Amino acid sequence: MKTIDMLRNLLLIAIITFSVACSSDDPEIESEEEVITDVTLTFTEVDESGAALSASFDVLASDPEGLELGSSPTIGSITLEAGKRYLLEIELYNSIEDEDITEEILEEDDEHQFYFLGSAFVGTPVLTYVYDDEDGDGNPIGLRGFVTVAESPAVNNAQFRLVLRHDLNKGFPGANNPNFENFVNAGGETDLDIIFPLIITGN
Repeated sequence: MKTIDMLRNLLLIAIITFSVACSSDDPEIESEEEVITDVTLTFTEVDESGAALSASFDVLASDPEGLELGSSPTIGSITLEAGKRYLLEIELYNSIEDEDITEEILEEDDEHQFYFLGSAFVGTPVLTYVYDDEDGDGNPIGLRGFVTVAESPAVNNAQFRLVLRHDLNKGFPGANNPNFENFVNAGGETDLDIIFPLIITGN
């Protein structure tokens, strides 16, 4: 009887030890999505050669919990002038972890791409966008590009939707179009999807 009890106890110890070992070896699930708390859009009016014609100005969006996670984002309005051409540069930051997300995108440029959507760019667009940067494979990124405002826009307000995709297939048909509405078909995940109000003046 003692032998049976001893074997039972040894078996119980073995099961407990195995369970603890397995639970400690379980890998932690990490989210691939970037946490972005601050977005800065810098606009500079330029001529056809890209030379600056005026001082730049910034439009900001922020949420201390993350723009994709928080419930009360602060998003500025974009005001552009009809018939003008602007250089647009984008910077992103994670204030929670004190991380420069712009630098991370540049380091992993083959995995990231911005899309420019909303009524400002699709349907009856008042803006056109052209990428002015590319990754090591020659595919667009979108941290830098040119925005041209229509000479006589049909409306003086619209939605400027900015989407950042991560780990997409940049070779997917249509993925190199900055206004690609079916971007989800190229795979990957969304790191950022926000809408800035757009106002056009001078029309």
